[in-house]
Amino acid sequence: MESAAQEIKTLIERITKADLPDRLRELVLIRLNQLTKLTNSPSFLPEFDSIVRYIDWITILPWSKRTQDQLDLENAKKILEQHHYGLEDIKTRVLEYMSVMKLKLEKGESKDIYRAPILCFVGLVGTGKTTIAYSIAEALGRPIARIPFGGMGDPLDLRGQSRMHPEAEPGKVIKALRDTQSKNPVILLDEIDRVTEQGRSSIMGVLVELLDPKQNYAYVDHYIDFPFDLSETLFIATANNTTSIATAVMDRLEPISMPSYTDQEKIVIGQKYILPATMKASGLPEGALKISDDVWANIVRPLGYDGGIRTLERNIDGVVRKVARMLVEGKAKEVSVTPENVKTFLPQ
Repeated sequence: MESAAQEIKTLIERITKADLPDRLRELVLIRLNQLTKLTNSPSFLPEFDSIVRYIDWITILPWSKRTQDQLDLENAKKILEQHHYGLEDIKTRVLEYMSVMKLKLEKGESKDIYRAPILCFVGLVGTGKTTIAYSIAEALGRPIARIPFGGMGDPLDLRGQSRMHPEAEPGKVIKALRDTQSKNPVILLDEIDRVTEQGRSSIMGVLVELLDPKQNYAYVDHYIDFPFDLSETLFIATANNTTSIATAVMDRLEPISMPSYTDQEKIVIGQKYILPATMKASGLPEGALKISDDVWANIVRPLGYDGGIRTLERNIDGVVRKVARMLVEGKAKEVSVTPENVKTFLPQ
């Protein structure tokens, strides 16, 4: 069992050098020293495998690693404008939040964390709830992780399983921290109203702790079984509606309505944002596709009303694909979509 003893010694060295809270390091070293006495026991290998998996997890977490915030308001405004048309209220709130952070940094009070409002974007599908969260993260210079709540039915998905279970692993919150490698990331709680009825009350209970600054500074995942400070994390939530969200959770959120787009707004979004991005993504040369102003009303609403821009995105994508095929087959070098030929390019 010399090899087993050597393996444990290697783990002890690894834990000693790792960036861990002192108390957690102490607890793991005690467990490793106890394991040394079990090298001849039949339970040694399962216990050894379990502690190795645990050490892999705790040594990869960003216990003290932070991302440096970018607090350049002009750059943030440029990023928000670049990706989103309108939404002035949301952009204003983000810039106000960054302004407060910058003032505190200049006064040397950056360690005194400013509790950002936990925004909850509420609106129909396709109104930009998820994408605005990614733009906020980009504007702040923070990494972002998304936790999808659609169909979630077990609070253990968020909080993890105890290591007593053979296939236990941490919950989605700890996995988000591992993926972002920062203790102050943006974590997107996507579609928190779409959890299952069976797990709703227990999942909402975990959300209350996650979103409460008086509790989340010592968030405990069942697998890690040690408090992790989430007080510097910026949480952003999205929902289609708020009727199924617990009152205690809503009390900790700042709901912002994401309005449905008017046809005119969709035309601007299609011309300035979606069409150039889709052409670039498909490899279509610049100038290969031109769409007449008279056609955009048909592209926006060919089959009826849609509050978001998903239908608009699909229609533009379909037009670009048809033009790409025409170019590849040598039928055209430039294509203009006009009221006369628009039926060729749009679904009927």
